[in-house]
Amino acid sequence: MLKNIIVLIGITLISSSCVSSKLYKELEGKYNKLKSDYDELSLSNDYQIGQKNELQIQLEDLQKQYETSKENRHRLQQDVLALQKKYNNLNEAYTALEQNSSKSIEENAKRNRELLAQLEAKEQALSAENDRLLRLEADMQERSQRIAELEALIAAKDQAMTDLKDAISNALTAFEGKGLTVEQRDGKVYVSMENKLLFKSGSWAVGSEGRQAIGQLGNVLGENPDIAVLIEGHTDNVPFSNGGQIANNWDLSTKRATAIIAILSENKTINLENITAAGRSEYAPIDSNDTSEGKAKNRRIEIILTPKLDEISRLLNAN
Repeated sequence: MLKNIIVLIGITLISSSCVSSKLYKELEGKYNKLKSDYDELSLSNDYQIGQKNELQIQLEDLQKQYETSKENRHRLQQDVLALQKKYNNLNEAYTALEQNSSKSIEENAKRNRELLAQLEAKEQALSAENDRLLRLEADMQERSQRIAELEALIAAKDQAMTDLKDAISNALTAFEGKGLTVEQRDGKVYVSMENKLLFKSGSWAVGSEGRQAIGQLGNVLGENPDIAVLIEGHTDNVPFSNGGQIANNWDLSTKRATAIIAILSENKTINLENITAAGRSEYAPIDSNDTSEGKAKNRRIEIILTPKLDEISRLLNAN
């Protein structure tokens, strides 16, 4: 289970009065900035997975180089042994011929010098190959450690989000079959609540059953401080035409999102600095608006929970 403070945006409880133009613009600006941060985190997550795979490929290439270098070293060692044996034989022959022929002695001496030069070159090559093997081993160990750390961090983030999803599902069991779904995908948790659970038609006032569901969700969020929360209001494609305090579907979807925040703000264990409210109007449907069933699914509040990826970013940016 994660730490104890969720950072959320503080917004005043909206009941029956309209959100002022100034507050609406502030919410819209705050949403645009934090939505950009949210998209950047999503891209960062994909980039970090790609970096991990690239490091894995590099590690496999280093392993191949390491095996090749081991073979080269073994071959050089065999060459050194063979040259040493030849040198010993020629040295013995040189000693035997020293008493018989000055010419043979001169030739053997020349041959000995050549063999000594070859032996020295092979020994230098063997030393260089040993140094290269040591560097490859050190590089392989470093890359293996980074890959292991990345895999552990990614697994921990995934497990934390799985635990969060399970906690939310358990907390909201009473609302199953009433337009509520909890899903985990792309490293995030999505809590979707259809309007039939929360609002009456054309209203942004949350009903008693909806308040209970939001309250249960807030209890879980208060126990998980390292989660960014994005609350999105969605409508179908039927234009809002009742007038009064609501201008259009954009306005209605935004008021409904901020109404959810107002209820969450009643929970004092939740820090409101890391929460974002957004109105998406009709432009992010999950079903067709050609049927009444599809429209009902599109009229919803969607709460998107995203983990922080600071530690993974630090590993990827390390030299």
